[in-house]
Amino acid sequence: MTAAHRTLPFGTRVRVRSVVTGMEVVVRINDRGPFKRSRVIDLSQAAFHALGLQGRGVAQVELLPE
Repeated sequence: MTAAHRTLPFGTRVRVRSVVTGMEVVVRINDRGPFKRSRVIDLSQAAFHALGLQGRGVAQVELLPE
């Protein structure tokens, strides 16, 4: 599963936890973004679904060290 982040180096692995569901996934940074300043990370659709967040456009998550 992959994600976009403004400053983390490509290839960095990050554990992402959903504040809503408590579920966690590990993603690899492979892109730049998100370009909306209020957002920290942009998850792939697969990662978003794995967190149990389907049907939501934006959700609160926590970034944890891998």
